[in-house]
Amino acid sequence: MFRDSLLAVALVAPALVDPPGGWLAPIILAALVVPLIGRRRRPAAMTAIVLAAAWAGLLTRCWTGHLPLAHLSLLVMLYTLIAQGRRRAALVAGPVTAAFFVVWSLAVRSGADAGWSALCYVLGIATAWLLAEYVRAKRAYLGSIKRRAELADSERRALSRAAAAEERSRIARELHDVLAHSVSVMVVNAEGAQLARHTDPAAVDRTLALVAATGREALTELRRLLTVLDADGPIGAPQPTLADLHRLTTGVDGAELHVSGDGDGVPPGAAVQVYRIVQEALTNVVKHAGVGAGAQVSVDLGVPGPDRKIRIEVTNDGTRSSPALPSSGRGLAGMRERVAMFGGDLDAAPRPEGGYRIVATLPLDAPVTVIPQADAGSMGGCSTGHRRASCSATTRR
Repeated sequence: MFRDSLLAVALVAPALVDPPGGWLAPIILAALVVPLIGRRRRPAAMTAIVLAAAWAGLLTRCWTGHLPLAHLSLLVMLYTLIAQGRRRAALVAGPVTAAFFVVWSLAVRSGADAGWSALCYVLGIATAWLLAEYVRAKRAYLGSIKRRAELADSERRALSRAAAAEERSRIARELHDVLAHSVSVMVVNAEGAQLARHTDPAAVDRTLALVAATGREALTELRRLLTVLDADGPIGAPQPTLADLHRLTTGVDGAELHVSGDGDGVPPGAAVQVYRIVQEALTNVVKHAGVGAGAQVSVDLGVPGPDRKIRIEVTNDGTRSSPALPSSGRGLAGMRERVAMFGGDLDAAPRPEGGYRIVATLPLDAPVTVIPQADAGSMGGCSTGHRRASCSATTRR
């Protein structure tokens, strides 16, 4: 509004230096320049007032020599209409403005001067129109850039939130896998040691040693996970491999492991998921089946080639001799997420004869380059160095 007020003063100032005679001329001058102050808020109405004042001055012959500079407000109002996208109002105001200047030129001028005067005014109208179109197009372009930038920023924030949520879910899954199994094994064995402290002291010593070893392994895996989460930290210890399945089952009383198929060509990522799925399945056995429950773990690695699949089956007989341990509900959800990474299937349901059965299938359709792993050629004491070999490891504690 301040700039529009300065523009109105600049247009009316020359007339104030040499004021026109009569009482009507100042009123018309005011009607020509005062609407400029409100042209941005109500451009159509202000344009109508300016046009009415200009035609009033023409019909009353207030200006006989030359038009005051205030009549440039007609061009300013026309520019405002077009720049704000008021095309219908501009299509009406444009011809009326051109008609005003042509009539005034013909009424005041004579001969060739009248024609040149009318042409100059029409060219001025065309210039104002084109300038307004350019400004409007530029504003629209800059506005579209701003909207795209805001949209891109919104998408980045949404992706960042989604990535953060996914990362939180991954960390929760890893923490659950690392701690739930080990803590469950420690709790169950500690409870068993309490029951056997009077009848079999030697078993108590063995059980407490297992509890201590399991706790140390949990701390090692937790440190490894925290090291991975630390962006500036060094590379942690290697992830669990297929060879660690034997060690995993020895910590669960009554668990048997049977591994078949060829270990060659199994991607490290798939090996980690196999380990974690078996770990979580055994955790569920410890939590829900109780001390002394029998668990059968079967891992079929398949053979290298197209349509290769890894099949994991964990069953238990459902024996329970102590209260069930608390459950977070993340176990099955975590296993489903891990299976979904490979587009596989997970079936978890009670067995008709009692107990529970979990079957997971991990397809390995894409060609895989064998990457050496720590102790990858050994799995529970069975060699996997030859192709299409069959290996089984059975442990019972």
